[in-house]
Amino acid sequence: MPLVLSLRDVSFAYPGGPRVLGGVKLDVAPGEFVTIAGPNGGGKTTLLRVALGLERPDSGEARLFDAPADRVGDRWRIGFLAQRTRLGIEAPATVREVVSAGRVARRGLFRPFGAADRRAVDGAIARVGLEELESVPVQRLSGGQQQRAFIAKALAGEPELLVLDEPTAGVDVDAQEALGAFLGELHRDLRVTILYVSHEFGAVEEFAERVVLVRGGIVFDGRPSDLPAHWHDPSHVHP
Repeated sequence: MPLVLSLRDVSFAYPGGPRVLGGVKLDVAPGEFVTIAGPNGGGKTTLLRVALGLERPDSGEARLFDAPADRVGDRWRIGFLAQRTRLGIEAPATVREVVSAGRVARRGLFRPFGAADRRAVDGAIARVGLEELESVPVQRLSGGQQQRAFIAKALAGEPELLVLDEPTAGVDVDAQEALGAFLGELHRDLRVTILYVSHEFGAVEEFAERVVLVRGGIVFDGRPSDLPAHWHDPSHVHP
């Protein structure tokens, strides 16, 4: 079965800046739950951008769904929850409206919203437990509920790869733990491939199959149980 993601000897530097990544090799198979962690400035977000085809490596190769990452056509195959995802301050969009927007990449911008789209939106809202709040403006939800609404938006496109970039930023510890448990359940039920990117990974350590620590390159790639104790805080990671 083709890999979801493959990075081969990837190096990258932003124009005029020092090298951010060097010699990165990473394979992610279908159905894996992988945490990419590391200190702020260590390169994990850059690695993610290269992996998703948003940046082209200076050397090496990045492949996504067995195609060059920057030329993947079916972008609906990726459900993406960006850092600090939020609506505009005055946006009145409800949970259902936000989740419905997640179908655009799958159905196309101009195709009418059909029965399959409604079923997918209903299923995504139910999956995150927001059925009773679907008519409520997202602004009025708690931080954890907003997070779930945006995860539902990502799920509405029925992606094969779910990517979460710093999803615990700005939410309390209880919400972080609830998110970890929810993602574990989601992975078990749907077997969707998950990339969870964060400077810390305590919320998902129990559920992730692999932890990849990044500091200019990959300094650890293995099971959370095999991670040296002093590396549980990625700010202490050394090459």
